[in-house]
Amino acid sequence: MKILFWKKTPSKNQQQLKEAYFTASQGQLIRSRFKKNRTAKIAAWVLTLMILSGFFADFLSPYSPNIAGRDKQYENGPPQFPIFWDENGFSARPFLYTTERYRSIETNFRWVLTDNRDKRRYLELWVDDWEYSFIDVSWDLPGKWFDVDIKMLTSTKHLFGMNEGGIHLFGTDKTGKDIYSRTLHAIYTSLAVGTLGVLIAFVLALVIGGISGYFGGWIDSVLQMFTDAIRTVPPIPLFMAFAAFMPDTWSSETRFFFIASILGLVGWPTLARRIRTHLLTERSQEYVLAAELCGAKPSHVIRRHLLPSFTSYIIVDLMITFPYVVRSETALSFIGLGLTDPVNSLGALMRNVSKADVLLNYQWYFIPVIFFIAFVLAFVFVGDGLRDAADPYSQTKK
Repeated sequence: MKILFWKKTPSKNQQQLKEAYFTASQGQLIRSRFKKNRTAKIAAWVLTLMILSGFFADFLSPYSPNIAGRDKQYENGPPQFPIFWDENGFSARPFLYTTERYRSIETNFRWVLTDNRDKRRYLELWVDDWEYSFIDVSWDLPGKWFDVDIKMLTSTKHLFGMNEGGIHLFGTDKTGKDIYSRTLHAIYTSLAVGTLGVLIAFVLALVIGGISGYFGGWIDSVLQMFTDAIRTVPPIPLFMAFAAFMPDTWSSETRFFFIASILGLVGWPTLARRIRTHLLTERSQEYVLAAELCGAKPSHVIRRHLLPSFTSYIIVDLMITFPYVVRSETALSFIGLGLTDPVNSLGALMRNVSKADVLLNYQWYFIPVIFFIAFVLAFVFVGDGLRDAADPYSQTKK
């Protein structure tokens, strides 16, 4: 009796997938593993939308976020949402009611806003209003060489507005400034602070960690002593000292660059340690010795051979570091040591919610807090997803 064993042969598509897997580059493998992480993909979409909203904040904002764009007739006003119908009938164009205000004895003579339901104001798209520039580099830093004023792609078009009066999707603050416009510009400011801080930290970590890990010996010992000294400095007292040092005459741009630089100067030791550890283990590999025997300089070996071997891990580390820099700036601005008005930052907006009067009467002040939480969580989830995707031994199923 003859027993036949049937063996299933892989299909042509499966063979192509296997060939594509073994011939794929590191970036393609990371992208493939990242797409399997559903949480990271959702966070990436949220993060992309928030970054785009921050970059195009001027176009998406119907009013200027500073005092020049405030609505004097709608101070501490609640959010306004356009509607299509009411008891008077349906309208193809979304509309709002005309608001009227008066002081009431019942509210201790506070301003009370009421809707005049007989007067409608209609929403319009692609309206002309205040002028802005997509590329606006206006620096007022100390010294005549640092005064820069570059404006390119200037426009007056905005996504939406009203044919009469104003519209405030997130309400207004006590001065009448639009919270929606301020929130979008605050996202852009936090992105700029985080980018500058991470860039400074990355350059310092790359130089110090690269030199320490490649040369070793007494150079490594001295640089590690310096790194440990930076790590032991408590951040809050340091920032309190710098806040007392900053004069009141500094412009908002000067304070911005100062805060971002300090965040970068104290945020590099962790990444420098990781770069050093990797170089210590990789500097004795055959490809490094071959490059040295060919006469390559140490800077060339580090830049062309050692650093590219773990570029993905550096990118992941920067993505994870970014939200912590933003959180530090927000925390400092919240306690009054960072960016303050007229700069629109998430920390400066969150500082307004610390008053008991706001907690009881003006709950829409908390909307920027929701955006801050979503912003940080999106970065954290994307960073975690990239970290898992960059690890070839990670078998975590998302």
